[in-house]
This record gives sequence, C-alpha cells and structure tokens, in this order.
Amino acid sequence: MVSSPHEALHRIFRVDPGLFARLLPRAGIGFPEHTAIEPLDTDLTEIRPLERRVDSVFRVHVAGEEGGFLLAVESQGKPDPEKHNSWTYYLAHMYAKYRLPPFLLVVCKDKATAAWAAEPIRVGRGFHTSMVVFPLVLGPGVLPVITDADEAARDLGVAVFSALAYATDPGLTAILDALASGVADNADKPGSGDVDRVDWAEIVEVGLGEGPGRDYWRKLMATYTPNFPGSNSIVEESWLEGRAKGQTEGKAEGKAEGKAEDILRILEVRGIEIPDSVRERITDCTDLDVLVTWLDRSLSAVRAEELFVEE
Repeated sequence: MVSSPHEALHRIFRVDPGLFARLLPRAGIGFPEHTAIEPLDTDLTEIRPLERRVDSVFRVHVAGEEGGFLLAVESQGKPDPEKHNSWTYYLAHMYAKYRLPPFLLVVCKDKATAAWAAEPIRVGRGFHTSMVVFPLVLGPGVLPVITDADEAARDLGVAVFSALAYATDPGLTAILDALASGVADNADKPGSGDVDRVDWAEIVEVGLGEGPGRDYWRKLMATYTPNFPGSNSIVEESWLEGRAKGQTEGKAEGKAEGKAEDILRILEVRGIEIPDSVRERITDCTDLDVLVTWLDRSLSAVRAEELFVEE
C-alpha cells in the first residue's frame, strides 16, 4: 500500500511544478530556463496486459527547443533492485511514446537510499553495454539542510521539500522550527508560486507520516497558527483525498488524450489517411470506453471512417 509520506514526496511537484527549477540547482543539478511545466498522465501501460505506472510525469517546455523534455519523478523509500527494471522501462517507453528526451528524478528520505538511487543502471553484459541510465537524485546528503527561518520564508516550496527529505534526520526539530516560522510569517500572504502557506503546512503534516516529527509539527502549528486545519487531526483527507476529484478528472483526461494519440499513431503507421474531421472527432472524445473500441478497430480498419461504424 502506498503511504502518504511516499505520495507527498513526489506530489509536492504537482502542487508547485516550478519547484524543479528552484530545487535542483541546490543539489548541483542544472535546470534550463523554461516557459512552462505541465503534469502528464502517469499511466505507461501498453496495449498488452502489463501495467507500469510512474509516480509523477512532467513535460518541461523550453524556449527555442521544440517539444522540450520529460521528467519522470519516483519517490523511493528504500533500495529495491527491481526498480532498475521499472525505471529503464519508464524512460524507454516515454521516449517511444512522446519522442522527447526523458529524465528520471528519484526523491528519497535517507542517505543510503539516495546513494543507491544515484548509481548508474547498466543494461548489458561484460562484453557490451546496451544502455546506461543516470538517475537524478534529491534527498539527504544531496540537498542542504534549511534551518534558517528567513531562508525558509523566502521559498517555502524548497523548505518544505527539505523537511520531507530530512524527515528521519536527528536534526529534524531544528528544520521544522525554521519552517514553522516561515509558514507563520505573514501567514495571510501566498507562499511560493500559487500555493497557499496553509497548504504547505498540510503537505508537511502528510509527508512526515505518523511519529514524533508529525507530533512536533502539530505543536508548532498550534503555536504559530491556531487556525491551522491540520492541528490535532489527520489531514490526508484535506490534501490527498480532498483533491482526489480534481486529480481523478485530470487523470481521466490524460488517459483519454493518450488513447487518442495511440489511435492516430496506429492509423498513421498503417498508412491510413486521416481526414481532419476524423482526427478532430478522435481528439475531442473523452469517453474511454469509446476510445478503446476505436483503438481495437484501428488495428484492422481499411478506412479511418470505419472506426465509427455502429456494430
């Protein structure tokens, strides 16, 4: 079962996509100037009955570069050699599906996992290497610890991620002290980007998980912001489940777009001419059941219009 701390460590980027550009340079990883960062569908399942789902996927638009690039984000709680197979698959499939260069970012909560995740993944044998994957990693030992309240207040997104990354560190209380002061400072003003400071506070509570760290955070919030909705309560509902409807709708929309792309791609590969009216009807459809039917028909149709023939 996926835990709330696991979800928080990668969903924080969905809440504030611009966090990539502010956070990665702190770990010594360059990030290009960009015009937009948009979340993509996380379902990388093929037509075959094999399910592969990455935690979060983003498309980064870069001025002067057609298409930009893709960023897959994986939250990793402990070393797991099986993940090497999944990560290699994710990148290969994303490259084949979107025809854009993909990168893998692994976010961790302990130094051992971060060190393991940073190791190159080599595919091949002693006589030849077919592929090498170099993951980017954010976690303890890679990012600086933020214990200064002024620094935390300047960029709450970075400070929140730092707190989640160092959630098991012995110095967590000092990190949370600085972060609580930053959250409470001018609490009526928005935080980083379009994210409200109360939302950041809730993300911290969810991301810390059960334990003394969360208990300490609740006490801090009760002191600094008495009206904090997470005080003395579990906030998974308000942050994870409370956003479930919007995320589900976005996920369904992303799946529909993906199915439409697959249909058009199959027709193109088979050399079937696609009139503008057919292309528009396919791309405008949001009914997954209908799209699956059209996808099946696209494998054998002689003309594009045959997709819409009633049984």
